[in-house]
Amino acid sequence: MNLLPQFGFFELVLVAIVALIVVGPKDLPKLMRSAGRLVAKARSLAGEFTAAFDQMAREADMEELRKEIDELKKNNPIADAERAMSEAVAPIEKDLRDEAREINKAAATATTETKTDAAAGAGPDAAPDTIPETTSDEAGGAAKT
Repeated sequence: MNLLPQFGFFELVLVAIVALIVVGPKDLPKLMRSAGRLVAKARSLAGEFTAAFDQMAREADMEELRKEIDELKKNNPIADAERAMSEAVAPIEKDLRDEAREINKAAATATTETKTDAAAGAGPDAAPDTIPETTSDEAGGAAKT
């Protein structure tokens, strides 16, 4: 649907003849320049108007795309699976860390005790430095003392 009137060649010739008669040949060039400026200004305003609408449409599209991207980030099945795995593994990791701390404490305590025993020398509870010898006569395998 076109709201502008349709001008053909004969209509333009008719308008030019009427303008020549009404304005006169002397002022006709000035009128044509002003009409040209008016048409140019109308075209530039129409272009700005169209550009503004195009810009608004692009911004609306960009906002819609941003919303879609945010929804995809929220509803990402891979991220959901990763989150579920992390939640499932977290208690196991905590238990392993606790056990590792206990083992480290026990190892440190044992190391400290052996250093203390070595520094104290051979006490009454200390193990003998030599292995007792057994003889072949002893059938029971008891050691000589």
